[in-house]
Amino acid sequence: MKINLKFDSIISLLFLFIIMKISFAKEIKVFDGKTSIENPFKLRDPFHSPIFKKSKNSDIAGKISSTVYNDAPSINNVKLDDITITGVVIGKERRAFAKAKGVNRVVILKEGMKIGENKAELRAILPGGLILVEKTVNIYGEEEYLETILPISK
Repeated sequence: MKINLKFDSIISLLFLFIIMKISFAKEIKVFDGKTSIENPFKLRDPFHSPIFKKSKNSDIAGKISSTVYNDAPSINNVKLDDITITGVVIGKERRAFAKAKGVNRVVILKEGMKIGENKAELRAILPGGLILVEKTVNIYGEEEYLETILPISK
């Protein structure tokens, strides 16, 4: 029995030593000396295409032409996840009402409008919500169309 106790205590001390060695181990830097990039893991996803924001030519945000102005809020730079549909009007001219994060007023949407930062086109306004179609470029450089459904919510 004494032999087993000594063996068990040696094993437990060895195990404790290994755990301490692992917990105080140095961080391994994979790319040291192999790249000139400072933080390669903090770069953007290489398979996601960059979003180009359209610059406005006018100083006034609501200027449509030289004499026509519009004070309706714009949701062109809002993510689709941040848009909530509060209601729809079905009839001859269909309309949808939406609230967007960062916009204080309710936005009126019409079919055919381009909304969101990826310029998704509003294809249909239905009694249950909206159908958006977004053109994207996949990792092979081919154009794809993604359909998104935004349901009515509170």
